[in-house]
Amino acid sequence: MFMHRDILSQVIFSPGTLALSLADGLQQLGADVTLFSPGPVDTTAANITADLSYFEHELADRGDTYLDLLKKHPLTFITLARQVQAELIANAFAMANRGELDVVHVYTNEEDTALPFTILCSKPVVFTHHDPFNFLVKYKNVFPKYAQLNWISISMAQRRGMPADTNWVANICHGLDPAAFTASYKPKGQYLAYLGRIIEPKGVHLAIAAVKAYNAAHPDQTYTLKIAGKHYAGHRKDSYWAEQIEPRIGGDIEYVGFINTAAAKQDFLGNAAALLVPSTFEEPFGMVSIEALACGTPVVALDSGANSEVVKSGQTGLIVPKSDDPAQTVTALSEALAQIGNIDRQVCRADFEARFTLGRMTQGYLTTYERLMHS
Repeated sequence: MFMHRDILSQVIFSPGTLALSLADGLQQLGADVTLFSPGPVDTTAANITADLSYFEHELADRGDTYLDLLKKHPLTFITLARQVQAELIANAFAMANRGELDVVHVYTNEEDTALPFTILCSKPVVFTHHDPFNFLVKYKNVFPKYAQLNWISISMAQRRGMPADTNWVANICHGLDPAAFTASYKPKGQYLAYLGRIIEPKGVHLAIAAVKAYNAAHPDQTYTLKIAGKHYAGHRKDSYWAEQIEPRIGGDIEYVGFINTAAAKQDFLGNAAALLVPSTFEEPFGMVSIEALACGTPVVALDSGANSEVVKSGQTGLIVPKSDDPAQTVTALSEALAQIGNIDRQVCRADFEARFTLGRMTQGYLTTYERLMHS
């Protein structure tokens, strides 16, 4: 249903890529969107920003940039950032109480700041979280207290971390602009791709072991594993890169660094034989998987969290059962790599267009807001 401007107004917190895409997509559907963010962002929506003067004054006194403060004194940075967020939340709730907003959508992983104050807002408030609900102590200890509020999940798997009586008002998968990626039906590279954070729960070590096992068993058709993403060498308590990844780079394992442009991501994903998603934790969704599907690239993923919701095993990729025994998981991944050629890349793109477009996501949110407004 399309609505005229001024009939529906709503607010989204967090100027992440998805929030910006959602705000702009809602504008195109006729909604009147106000986006609250710490600083100005590039959006077609009205943008209300926080007063950062006291934050900047603190930085000036220290002689630091935002990044400097985050690195040297993360607790101080987080404290100041949450003060900024609290100010934005107060402003949004006040506007809603004055009748200037019809729905408030808290779209961020820091929504625990807003939870206890929802009772003070006279308009419907709805929350979208982007991690597993039980991923961090600060979330899993407080979310169950507010199960009666309005919650939108991004996958059915994500719901498993919340109480059975949680008030789910919708399940809306993430979406991408179909024009953001072009399908590549004849990839140029003989490589497998990993794209994401290089941390142990993402299972990069399993991908390395699986590719090596596959290559040993298929010497006439080997793959290179190209790893792209941010590693955390030098960070306190993080030895994963130095101990489990870096020593194994070379030969059929290549680290290509951090991909920071859309063109580079298109090239990296579009020319891969497949994307590997060997996550061992419960993935709440998996944006990189739908980016790969948009490129026509199959996804080989462990059966973790929402992976089996995103990937249709045997059609758009392969879902591999994970085992408590890492060796068995590696063997299963390695065997799946032999089936990549059976996946039709055109089916991958078609499935993306049917299920994971920005338009589909945006319409899902708009329908949910309308329902909340009239409930």
